[in-house]
Formats: sequence, structure tokens, C-alpha cells
Amino acid sequence: MKILGTGSALPKHTVTNDMLSEIVDTNDEWITTRTGIKSRQIITTERFEELAALAAQRAIDAAGLVPEDIDFIICHNVCNAYVTPSLAALIQHILGIKGPNCPTMDLNSACAGFIYGLEICEAFLQTGRAKKILFVCAEEVTRMVDWTQRETCVLFGDGAAAMVLGKGDNYLASKLTSTPMPEVIYYRLPCEPTPFETGEGIDTHIAMQLKGREVFRMAVTSAQKDIKDVVAKAGLQLEDIDHYLLHQANMRIVDAIKQNFDLPQERFHHNIEYRGNTSSASIPMLLDEKIREGVVKRGDLMVFNGFGAGFVTGAAVMRY
Repeated sequence: MKILGTGSALPKHTVTNDMLSEIVDTNDEWITTRTGIKSRQIITTERFEELAALAAQRAIDAAGLVPEDIDFIICHNVCNAYVTPSLAALIQHILGIKGPNCPTMDLNSACAGFIYGLEICEAFLQTGRAKKILFVCAEEVTRMVDWTQRETCVLFGDGAAAMVLGKGDNYLASKLTSTPMPEVIYYRLPCEPTPFETGEGIDTHIAMQLKGREVFRMAVTSAQKDIKDVVAKAGLQLEDIDHYLLHQANMRIVDAIKQNFDLPQERFHHNIEYRGNTSSASIPMLLDEKIREGVVKRGDLMVFNGFGAGFVTGAAVMRY
């Protein structure tokens, strides 16, 4: 598998910490010291599926292709207004990709979804079931939190990132894990009532619940191990890697992970300070930024690492 092109898209509305202090009991110092976040983009008037399609079109353009060249669309998304059809199908419709020879599907592996999606793309490409895959990670996480709870609402931002993938040998190694601990991070949507439910013992809607200390411990521990394991699996040394792109969950988590490695700190890229946590979109969004800035160049070795609710984790080594 190889990356043919990348793209990303953000809502136009930027929300600073000072702006948040007007609607919830917090301030810039409280947010910055605990998260490293200064601002984030949040959807206002945009349609979420159109934002995702814009990121997708930019990736197709960067690959030097047209939408009709795509023969599979895979989309990772945790939550959006459409339960059905899939977000991938909506993106296909907006891009004007005609069927029936371009199947679509959605995935949900929480904030580790980018790594899980890469693994699925690799499988389809290696078996010849697809030749040009459009892989999109699009998230509007700000719709999942209680905006009276400063512990969660200050963490997140919205956004979308995409890449076009083709067959190649640049996907060098990967690792996926899952430890059943749903109580650490979870969010429950309301469902339509039926005439038969009793309601006894059923929580119909719970805004995102997040146990910060447990998330911190599990994220740092898993990331450090997964990175070492996947680099060794690729037959490489940690110092061989040019770029480490970690899930942008919290700057304190990113700092704790990188401090465990005796490596130049500039190899660990970050943008959480002005993006917030965008769930599965955070790694591909960061990658697209660094490619367009000229920081990540063709031939460079990259490590991706993600972790999220489940508790699921993933890491991969890939050459750009």
C-alpha cells in the first residue's frame, strides 16, 4: 500500500479558550495547563458530510486523479447525524461517483480508527479487491459532549482528513489491540422508543463520559509499547523513523509518550494546540498539514499511533 494523495478540511469557526470561558466555568490557563489546547474549529453552518467530501476531493486532487478513478470508499466516523446511509455513501453521492462498482462502508474504532482503517485498506489492496481506495476520517466530536462539563467540552474539535491509497509496498508493519474496558470512555445516543420497552435499567442518552486519569495511563503505556513493537516488527530502529504522528488527544499525553524515547523531540509532530482532539481525524489531518508544509517528504519513514475508547490501540510503520 502507498499514499497517493492527502487532503483535509476544517470548519470555518474557530473557538478559543477565552470564548469557552463565556459559556462554561473555565479559563485559558485551566485548559492550557491540562491539555495544551488553545483553540479548535467547531461546525456551525457547515454540513458535516460536505466537509468530509471536501477533504476527500482535496486528497483526490493531490493524487492527480478524478473521482471516477476511485473504486472503494472507506470512511471512519464515530458519530454523525446519519445512522444510515453510511457517511461513505454520502461522500460518494456528493463527489458524484457513479455506482455500482465503487462500494462504500463506514468503520468505528474510536480514536484509533485511522490505524484500523489503514489495516482494512491494506487487505483490500493486497487481495486485488480494490485499486484506488479513498479513505476518509471525519469527526464532529463536539456533538458528543455536555457543554456544561468543562472536563470534556474543552478537549474536542471537528474536522476531516482523507487520503487516496493504491497498491504498493510502503506499509511496513502494523499492530492492533483491544482491551475490553468500555467504562473508561463512552457515549450513548438516544434511540426511538418502542411500544414494548419498559425503560427499566435503560439509560437512553448519556453525554460523553471520560475518566481522564485512566485514559492518560492507558494511552501512554499502550503507545510506548505499541511504537516499540511495531518498529521492531518492521526490522527498524526507533532512530530510523523520521516522523512520529500520534493521536492528538492531549498535549500532556503526547509529551509523556515522547519523553520515553531518546529521540529528537522535533520528530514528534503535534497540532493539538490549535485543533483540539479530532478523534480519528487527528493523525491524517496532522499528516496532511506536514506534507503540505514540506516537512514530510517522499521516502520518509513514519510511525502512526492511536488509542481510544474500547480500549482500542493501534500503530503502524509506513513510508511516504
